[in-house]
Order: sequence, then C-alpha cells, then structure tokens
Amino acid sequence: MLHCRCEGGRSGRRTVRALMGLAVVVATAAATPATLRAQTYPSRPVRIIVPYGAGGIADVTMRLVAQKLGERLGQQFIIDNRPGAGGVVGVRAVATAAPDGYTLSMIGGGLTISKSLFKSLPYDLVTDFMPISTTAFYGLVVATKTGSSLTTVKDVIAAAKAKPGALNVGTINPGSTQHLSAELFKTLAGINVTMIPYKTTPELVTGVLRGEIDVAFEYQAALQGALDDRQIVAVATTGREPASSLPEVRTVAASGLPGYEVTSWNGLAAPAGTPTEIVTLLNKGVTEVLALPDIKAAMAKFGMEARGSSSADLEARIKSDIDKWAKVIETAGIEKK
Repeated sequence: MLHCRCEGGRSGRRTVRALMGLAVVVATAAATPATLRAQTYPSRPVRIIVPYGAGGIADVTMRLVAQKLGERLGQQFIIDNRPGAGGVVGVRAVATAAPDGYTLSMIGGGLTISKSLFKSLPYDLVTDFMPISTTAFYGLVVATKTGSSLTTVKDVIAAAKAKPGALNVGTINPGSTQHLSAELFKTLAGINVTMIPYKTTPELVTGVLRGEIDVAFEYQAALQGALDDRQIVAVATTGREPASSLPEVRTVAASGLPGYEVTSWNGLAAPAGTPTEIVTLLNKGVTEVLALPDIKAAMAKFGMEARGSSSADLEARIKSDIDKWAKVIETAGIEKK
C-alpha cells in the first residue's frame, strides 16, 4: 500500500496525480486478457452454429433468440447451419473454436443421445463446452389415426399385451429421440411391439393414415399440420406436465404409465475456456430474451416452452440425459455406429 503526506500546493497536487496514474497502471497490469476481452464483449458479430438444417425446431429456436439477443447486446448474432453426422460436424467446429465468445453452439437432447450411439466422437459434450443456458423445452406426441380404437395410453398397452408383437409403432430415424422415446415406453410398459422406422415425418404421417402403423411418436411441431387437419389425434404427450399448446391432452405418466417422461430441449454453449464473464453476460441476455411475451408466444406456436436456466443447471441436465439415454440404448440393444 502506498502512503503519502502530500503538502506544498502545486508540488503536492503533482504527487497525487502521479500516484493516481501509478494506481491505474497497476490495476491494468493486474487485469487478465480474458477480463479485458469480457469488458468489451461483443465488439464484433457472434456466430451461433446450429448443427442441423434450416427450418427445424433447433433452427427456429436459435433464430428467435439470436435476433433479440443481438438487439440487447448491440451486435449481430448470426446463425450458421452446419448439418451432418447427426450434429457431430457442427458441434466439432465449436469445440475446436477459439474460446472468446464469438463462436457458440446450439446444443440439445439429441447430442446427449449421440454420446452412447457412436463408438467415438471428436469432442466431449461435458468437458469441451461451457453451458450457457437452455432456450426451449418440448415434448413429443403419442399419436394415432383419427377414429382409431386406441384412444388412451392404457388402450395402447392393453392391445400390445393382448397380441405381443402385433402392434406397429412408428418413429423416424433409429437412434433418434423419437425412436428412443418409443423404446423407453416399450420397456416401462413391459410390452412387445414392432418398431417401424421412417426417414421423414411426412412418411411417418402417411404410414399412420394408411394403417401401416398403429401408434406414432413424434414432436408436436412436426405433426402440427396433421393434428390441425384432424387426420391424426394426440393420445398423450410425453412431458412431465401437459403441453401448454395441447392442455386437454394428458401426459403418458398421468394416463397409464407412471414414471415415463421425455422432455427434449435445446440450449446454447460456448467452447471450454470461454471467460466466465462472457458466459455470465450471455446467460443474462438469453434468459431475459426468453422471458419476452412475443418470444414465448412465437415458440408456443411450435409446441415449445421458452425457458432459460443457469449454466450449472444446464450442465446437470446434460449429464443426467447422457446417463438416461445410455441405459435406454443398452436395453434396446442398439448397436453403436
């Protein structure tokens, strides 16, 4: 600590100024480069890599958040779609990016599944990223053809038990959240059903309408057109609570299969090593954006609930989902790629 008894008019004032200047130099020298960067962040456009194609739930969510976040922080947040290998291509690009806050990644429940689907990945979702916040939560719909006798979860389970293997259950893409949701249903219900895979949602819906499958598991957003046209009906939703967009439809757990829950989510993360100050700033911005009424309404149209989280809560969610889906994949006997 510096002590000085400054007297003598002009000479004393010069001494005070010199000491103040020295204090500034000392404080500046003590500041780390990361701290200095955080104080001016963001000083240029920020890129958010979405590891899936344009138009999907992940893309829609990030575009809504990016626009409002840019307005709040005074810089553009640009969406960069990089689909490929189930999200691996885009996520790897962020894992190896400079940890300066200018390259971020959309992450989600599907990536926690990949951990157990692939023999090896070029990144670790837990150690190579700093979670920022969740952005949206959304469940799936258990759907049947309008007019089907399977109107409740209990009906589905009873039909499967009456004729083991005769009930056809349709999902898209083996190893997807939709497929594993159906596998979890099958395991918890103790039933034997035949899984029918489809490449796309339109093909899945056609399969329901043609009677090729009895029950479908798919995201509400993907089925919304067929639901609106009353071609199919929602038997149940897979979340912990009823979906706000389908309040009259009971959850799977509440309507015949206690303990069942599948709530998918997406969120935002930065490369590991990104300054904590930047992560904190982004978390604050994202959670404020998600609280806006117009953002909540826009996401609700797609069957999503806009909801942020702390960085720690998102990290816990990632770890929990990795463990959950690893067990489902093992039980289903799905071979690693």
